[in-house]
Amino acid sequence: MSYSAVLELTKSLIARASVTPVDAGCQQALGERLGPVGFACEKLVFEDVSNLWARRGQTGPLLVFAGHTDVVPTGPLDKWDSDPFVPTVREGLLYGRGAADMKSSIAAFVVAAEEFVAEHPDHKGSIALLITSDEEGPSVNGTVKVCNALVKRGDKLDYCIVGEPTSAARLGDTVKNGRRGSLSGRLTVKGKQGHVAYPHLARNPIHLLAPALAELTGIEWDQGNEYFPATTFQVSNLHSGTGATNVIPGEAVADFNFRFSTASTPETLTARVVEVLEEHQLDFHIDWTLGGEPFLTPRGELSAAIEQAILEETGVATELSTTGGTSDGRFIAKICPQVIEFGPINASIHQVNEHIRVDSLEPLKNIYRRTLENLLLD
Repeated sequence: MSYSAVLELTKSLIARASVTPVDAGCQQALGERLGPVGFACEKLVFEDVSNLWARRGQTGPLLVFAGHTDVVPTGPLDKWDSDPFVPTVREGLLYGRGAADMKSSIAAFVVAAEEFVAEHPDHKGSIALLITSDEEGPSVNGTVKVCNALVKRGDKLDYCIVGEPTSAARLGDTVKNGRRGSLSGRLTVKGKQGHVAYPHLARNPIHLLAPALAELTGIEWDQGNEYFPATTFQVSNLHSGTGATNVIPGEAVADFNFRFSTASTPETLTARVVEVLEEHQLDFHIDWTLGGEPFLTPRGELSAAIEQAILEETGVATELSTTGGTSDGRFIAKICPQVIEFGPINASIHQVNEHIRVDSLEPLKNIYRRTLENLLLD
């Protein structure tokens, strides 16, 4: 395969306006590439979400490349220097929505697999791609349901590389071997509405809530561990009042979020919050949302294989990290013992004029191919 193979496939995918949950034919195009090199391609549709499961081989170990064809909305078109769905190369950069997150990774997956199979048609084990159009949205009918379907029919995953853009300053400088969990709460504190001139006849929920919030923000929830930083607690929104300056409100609502490590659990965090609020004798209610549990792949075969591939291809000694937001890796980690995330530089993702360096596409593809060689050749 030539250098242009990854670039041209990336451009072809960018040209499809696949804003969540629309796939816009991306997965069909991938299937048309993978079928001729021995992949059995299945289209798995759950409600309005398209998913692709493509597998070559029936034996273990099974290495899966996972990713998403959906992209976030473009934002104001007049802020872009070129149409976000017309892939454009300027001064060595490829511009377009999804260039970095993560159509370049998917293109690199496919070309890496094509090259590997062409050179090693009798490789051991199996290769698969798990592609969804639901990662940037609610993540309800995508990867999580594909994983459930795979479990039901007995498919066993051994390794998974999620193509999230993990690199910071140089391609390969960061690989994610886990992610923190996300737990959100909407706290409603009841008071009693009244006139500000007669506070003795009212109960101000803002005044009641403030000391409790101050205590919550000062708690050390855990100290993290070898792989994770300490759990954090952040208030994101605070709502109260009628808009009038002479009315004590009847309730106050605070939105907060935990990004938590494997040193804590949703149960321990929720219990501690409730304990603090009860100590402050508040009349309260909390609606909890568990956005994702933390996952962790300790150093092992997969991390070693991709670290070696990165070093051989780029000369970069990679760093394992668990920082950042959630990803579909949290679903795959429930059915696969080794899950890591690796992809291009993430500086422009979700931004106007999203882009990727053209000269990083070939090394990205080569890292994925070298990882296949490290794990699926005797």
